[in-house]
Amino acid sequence: MHHDLEFQKLKLKLETKAAHVVVLGAGYVGLPLAVLCARAGFRVTAVDPDLERISALNRGKSYIGDVAAADLAAAVDAQRLHGTTDTAVLAAADAVVICVPTPLDAARKPDIGHIVAATREIARHQHPGMLVVLESTSYPGTTAEVLAPVLGSRFTPGQSVFIAHSPQRADPGNAVYGTRNTPRVIAGLTPACLELACALYRDVVTELVPVSSTTASEMVKLVENAFRAVNVGLANELAVMCRRLGLDAFEVIGAAATKPFGFMPFYPGPGPGGHCIPLDPAYLSWKLAELGYHARFLELADSVNRAMPAYVVERVAAALATRAKSVARARVLLYGVAYKRDVADARESPALAIWRELAAKGARVSYLDPLVPEVVSDFGVLRSVDAGTAFGEYDVVVVVTDHSALERERLVREASLVVDTRNALAGYAQNCDHVHGL
Repeated sequence: MHHDLEFQKLKLKLETKAAHVVVLGAGYVGLPLAVLCARAGFRVTAVDPDLERISALNRGKSYIGDVAAADLAAAVDAQRLHGTTDTAVLAAADAVVICVPTPLDAARKPDIGHIVAATREIARHQHPGMLVVLESTSYPGTTAEVLAPVLGSRFTPGQSVFIAHSPQRADPGNAVYGTRNTPRVIAGLTPACLELACALYRDVVTELVPVSSTTASEMVKLVENAFRAVNVGLANELAVMCRRLGLDAFEVIGAAATKPFGFMPFYPGPGPGGHCIPLDPAYLSWKLAELGYHARFLELADSVNRAMPAYVVERVAAALATRAKSVARARVLLYGVAYKRDVADARESPALAIWRELAAKGARVSYLDPLVPEVVSDFGVLRSVDAGTAFGEYDVVVVVTDHSALERERLVREASLVVDTRNALAGYAQNCDHVHGL
């Protein structure tokens, strides 16, 4: 039993929903969490430097696919959720959840600058009796080594400041599992920290999975993503191997998946995108490199996965060669720049790497994506062609993203040549020699 006054006061506030929750970062992770906290009965302020985002939030207009506009509007109308660009609200916060981006720098090393800045900002407005939870993905040890020294310099962790880690598990576009019903791993710097973090999340998500330390919970998140990265890497390598053997990788993996034990299907593609698979395992291999350990599996999977866009370009060149055409000056349409089916998110999308490589070889590249009308790349702002564009206008159409909206029959009928990197045309293109797979 904790008799500490700050602990008891904050616990009561969290349990009675009298606590003011501030969510730092109102993007793919922060906005769904803010809406759920408001729905659970908390008063929530979402803080984000993006003024456009904040004004949309305050109008109840959702800009994240997995947040229903009605849910957001209900939280805003009930005056339980408000957005601001001003971090001064931290002075009135009982609980702060950090949901900021954690990219890699140019050398593919972790860039935790946003976490550091958020932690310093909290410290500037810190007062006794505050719960601070890190949700952003980072390397094992971040909570204890980065947050704790800053937030614990004037306030004792577990007594007047309570520090926890609970890794986000977002799967954009998943119709079954969202933020609320996905079990939530959670850990505190001390037992008191864990108890208060559980009090915050208990009515926000349906299931809590406490682990022994914040470093363990950080490792859990990276293991989840490393598992996917390694298995996707294996599937991608299988695609290359099956091509050499004259086999269809999708047929082979699909048949293997009928085994009811000891196998889980992962399918190849043009290369992984989004935040998790391309970036997160690098946080783990970087941390272990610091400890003198070489994470070979992770680095091998990463190199296989990052080579897929170049492999797709090889497949495009091979397809064009069947028509005695070269990539140089070929008119190429990429269908889809989103990294995943039915998601309006082009972060780390392999489509941009494919575009860059095709353009470098002299191709004239366009893209069509009904969900991503424009995308900012390092070679300018790219805009989608019209959804009704005739596929026959191009020398080759490359299916990079298998959106439901893709008019599959029309594509097979109109296009003179197709490279399907997603097996999107299975069942539409039997015995069609103008449709090429991975």
